[in-house]
Amino acid sequence: MEKEENHTKKVKKPWPTKRAMEQVYEMNLWGGGKTDFYSGEGSHLAEIVNPYVEAVTAFLTSFKNPLTVCDLGCGDFNVGKKLVPLTKKYIAVDIVPSLITRNKEKFKADNLEFHCLNIATTNLPTGDCALVRQVLQHVSNEEVQRIVNKLAAFKYVILTEHIPDGDFIPNKDIISGQGNRLKKQSGINLLAPPFNFQIKEEAQISVVVLPDKKGIITTTLFVTS
Repeated sequence: MEKEENHTKKVKKPWPTKRAMEQVYEMNLWGGGKTDFYSGEGSHLAEIVNPYVEAVTAFLTSFKNPLTVCDLGCGDFNVGKKLVPLTKKYIAVDIVPSLITRNKEKFKADNLEFHCLNIATTNLPTGDCALVRQVLQHVSNEEVQRIVNKLAAFKYVILTEHIPDGDFIPNKDIISGQGNRLKKQSGINLLAPPFNFQIKEEAQISVVVLPDKKGIITTTLFVTS
């Protein structure tokens, strides 16, 4: 009698998200060469950054009274620094302690604060508008859901995601870390299951089609109340 073969696949055990993101910066997994911290091409390529900054600038300057903005996943702050002057207060948050320490030393303004927080597990700062730029694409569905549960506290949510070009099945699960859902021909759609984010209005305010079928960077404004 032949021995029964064991076809059980080895399950990849996820790292804690904080440690995974620390490794991204320690090993320059998003590029950047010898720079101290580099949040990837999405934070540095002009063809990606400029349309985003223009769209968010148009939104923020449409108000008579400046908004308090919470940047949830601020990264190396190459993008956020351009928006600080347009706000009443700008609260920048990231999960990597050494990154926040560096940002505090490098970027200073009277209306700017930096906080080291895990946005999936801790209470978020209060504000009028949350910016979540290419963050959810890197974390598991469980963590996305925890974050989504808190986003309703903001009247405005500006979400930026890297999604496939063309039809795709949204919200396939991944392990939190360097990668995103593109390798599974998927991307985040907060309005679709399992997240079902409840909103009153939505508007796409920026779309960047990447060359060589590398996907689309899309920015959407959600009004929650």
